[in-house]
Amino acid sequence: MVKPSPDDGYRVLVDRLWPRGLAKADARLDDWMKSVAPSDELRRWFHEDASRWEEFRTRYLAELEKHREALRPLAKRAGKELVTLVYSARDEQHNNAVVLEQYLRKLGED
Repeated sequence: MVKPSPDDGYRVLVDRLWPRGLAKADARLDDWMKSVAPSDELRRWFHEDASRWEEFRTRYLAELEKHREALRPLAKRAGKELVTLVYSARDEQHNNAVVLEQYLRKLGED
């Protein structure tokens, strides 16, 4: 996880679990949206084999649809100001925040 910057805007943790080794005071979070993180089952399944990325995306998007209305305010906010999705995955290209960002962009267009 990258250290907070004053330029981050509204910071939202999008993991179900608190990142290891991170003190809450150091996180500088505005919100923690545990409910929109991948289910424990999906998270564990993907963690076992990163080559499952495309299937993970498909399954996670299906989970996000269940939280569509809860995510709408965040999508609107992201359309007006900078929103930083905070996550603990080491892989910056293949993680839930990447999928969530794409989902929020599409939701903001609705």
